Amino acid sequence: MQVVIFAGGLGTRLSEKTNSIPKPMVKIGNMPILEHIMDIYSIQGHTEFIIACGYKQEIIKRYFYEKLTLGKDLHIQFNKEKKISTIENKYKNWKISLIDTGFLTHTGSRLLKLKPFLDDQFFLTYGDGVGNVNLKNLINQHYQTKAEITITTINPTSRYGSLIVKGNKVKTFIEKPEFSSEIVNAGFMFLNKSFLRFIDTDEVNIALEAEPFQRAVNNGVMGAFHHSGFWHPMDTLRDNIKLNKLWNEGNPPWLEVPPFIT
Repeated sequence: MQVVIFAGGLGTRLSEKTNSIPKPMVKIGNMPILEHIMDIYSIQGHTEFIIACGYKQEIIKRYFYEKLTLGKDLHIQFNKEKKISTIENKYKNWKISLIDTGFLTHTGSRLLKLKPFLDDQFFLTYGDGVGNVNLKNLINQHYQTKAEITITTINPTSRYGSLIVKGNKVKTFIEKPEFSSEIVNAGFMFLNKSFLRFIDTDEVNIALEAEPFQRAVNNGVMGAFHHSGFWHPMDTLRDNIKLNKLWNEGNPPWLEVPPFIT
């Protein structure tokens, strides 16, 4: 399946890093989060990527261009032929399309600009969150429910400890509790191309999460695939520090292959 990744936003909440590079190029360990996200899909068999570029897109394009050229063994002939030929590709066996979808374009309009490149069904996610989502189960549920878009949902965890206080005494303390009553979109979506009809071409620069999602809900074609494993966004510098800590500890949880339970 094709994997579409939004990688064109400004990433203003991570301005410590994104003043000079696009947010998906902020590193976890020795490679950008964008490549970590691609690895999540790749280890589950999905290796064709469409990257929706925008802000500082030349940095993303240069990164993969250099991977293509510098990730190979080369023959370079300085004689009259002046020829470069490849001996072996040592980089990942991926097909990547890097598409300019505009500098300040919102997510719905970005997706619509990719329409000529899309298959009838495809994955879609954001370029700033990682998780060990079971993609096979996501697809299976999408088919079973006959949805046109299925989003992966999670119960977020608080950054702070939760307390129950009686008078001036703490009766209960829970470190970073899960908001069991709150469910949010974690990305890792699966779509039919027919969903694009909910993105009105007459609306200028529309967010996917606004009217298009609401229209899908109103038409009863949005599904929810609940993920209870690891997931973490990279919205802030604090998030980036945490993800780097997990990477440095070895065996990052977002690259654990989930069991294919059917």
